[in-house]
Amino acid sequence: GSIFSKKQPKAASVTEQDRAVLQLKHQRDELKKYQRRVENHMKADKAAAKQLLDAGRKDKALLLLRKKKRQETLLEKADQQLDNLERLVQDIEFAQVQSQVVAGLEAGNKALKELNAFLSLERVEAVLDETQEAVEYQRQVDALLSGGKLTEDDENECEAELDALLAQTETETAKLPSVPTDQLPDQAEDVAAGQKQKPRSEAKKREAVPAS
Repeated sequence: GSIFSKKQPKAASVTEQDRAVLQLKHQRDELKKYQRRVENHMKADKAAAKQLLDAGRKDKALLLLRKKKRQETLLEKADQQLDNLERLVQDIEFAQVQSQVVAGLEAGNKALKELNAFLSLERVEAVLDETQEAVEYQRQVDALLSGGKLTEDDENECEAELDALLAQTETETAKLPSVPTDQLPDQAEDVAAGQKQKPRSEAKKREAVPAS
């Protein structure tokens, strides 16, 4: 064939159930055709019986009406057979759907069992253990690369040590003697002399300034 020709999709295989459904539908169609023919004959016989009555041929009209009655009986039986065919076709088609559902469930159960066998408890526990080990190893690597970053426990110990040092410093400060706030005698005299000399120096500065 040509290299550009496309591969035709494979036709679905026809099962025995499919053949049975096709045959039943064919019989149904034939039965419907038979019903239409009988109905046409009944209409024609009724019209002919009316014409015979108009012509005064009552016996012939009665024969046609009897024929029409038998056809009505046949038509009722055809209706029953048609109903049976329709019901049988529906039952087979529904059974086919059910069989497909069951086949799907079987395939799903098989796949689920294979997955459960793959995901056994031992396998899952092993994977979780390996994952935890990998996470812990990565933490150690991060700690080394970050220059020895302190852990949370180390931070807590450092804060506790800081609090202890603060408490010790406060205790030592409380034990020191208090510093006197009163001035010594010599310092008091120097302060008083300084206050007396200050007005004199200010007066000399005023005299040195020439009057304008």
